[in-house]
Amino acid sequence: MKVKKTINHGAHGGHGEDQTFVFEWFPRGPRAPRTPEGRLRAGSKVVHSLRRSCMLVLLFSLCCTPALAKRVKVQERGEPIAQLPEAVAFMEEMALRHQFDRADLARLFGEARLKESILKAMDRPAEIKPWREYRPLFVETRRIERGVRFWEEHEATLQRAEAQFGVPASVIVAIIGVETFYGRNTGAYRVVDALATLAFGYPKRAAYFRDELEQYLLLTREADIPPLSITGSYAGAMGIPQFMPSSYRNYGVDFDGDTHRDLWRNPVDAIGSVARYFQGKGWQPGAPVLAPATQAAEPGRGLANRGWGYRMPLKAWGLVGVASKSETEDEAMLLELAGVNGPEHWLAFENFYVITRYNHSFHYAMAVWELSQALEAARGVQRQD
Repeated sequence: MKVKKTINHGAHGGHGEDQTFVFEWFPRGPRAPRTPEGRLRAGSKVVHSLRRSCMLVLLFSLCCTPALAKRVKVQERGEPIAQLPEAVAFMEEMALRHQFDRADLARLFGEARLKESILKAMDRPAEIKPWREYRPLFVETRRIERGVRFWEEHEATLQRAEAQFGVPASVIVAIIGVETFYGRNTGAYRVVDALATLAFGYPKRAAYFRDELEQYLLLTREADIPPLSITGSYAGAMGIPQFMPSSYRNYGVDFDGDTHRDLWRNPVDAIGSVARYFQGKGWQPGAPVLAPATQAAEPGRGLANRGWGYRMPLKAWGLVGVASKSETEDEAMLLELAGVNGPEHWLAFENFYVITRYNHSFHYAMAVWELSQALEAARGVQRQD
């Protein structure tokens, strides 16, 4: 009798080759009565058969399921990165362009691991939730209360940052609140693992993360920090404000004057660096961020969420049925968000665009802005007491 068994070795939807194995056996005739010698021989055959079965199982596991074994390895420890062709080329480039020692790079990437959990996290960010589900994650009582305390603890620093860079204290606090709950949750992935995984294992954004990996190695060398010692988010963002390495190098500031830019442990440096980042991205002091809008006429349908290239003055929006009480003459983009009670419409100005430079999601930028307004309201209530 023959039985066929087909096994697919691919992960994530069956990528890989199918292999078919044929198992065959023959039925035996009626058994004759056994003598003591026959039972002894039968026992020997059973032992032999068991040994043979164990060997077959071992051989099958070693030879027939390499992809399965590889997946288990990735999930538990991570796949070594050093031997990947892209990593080899990157190490050589770092040695030639920035005079890194090849042996040091080999040791570093010999320790680095490609993490499957990082790749999965990149494909399910919180920002894909509808606004009515995303908002409560960040604009909620605990985050507001903790934000008020953070503001009180660092009021002098926040005032200095606002005066120097023109960014409201409430926005600075809200960014830190959304990113890390005011420094409490800064991420558990080794940054070198996160950046290397995405640089060499995530093709659609590999170029960006390859650049960030380069910036990370330069940053750790400049700061004399072991590259394997730093942890952060699954995307490689670091510290209290969750700066990517390029942002750390370009916008990180020593705001307490101790000659070190420490965004991992120092909230003073983090506050100054967030403000410097927003200034560098074009924040306009005193300019509007958002204005509520109503969409009462058909011509305005389909014009929302079309990107920052589609901006008009408020008077022009009025001509297509989008109304707002704002009196500014600045250009704005129309936002439509899926709120609890149906579509919400907003006119978003240049400063809202600046918030999206921190994270490109409209949901993210809206959460930061609404948290900042909730913090201002809470501070206002306390001042009246």
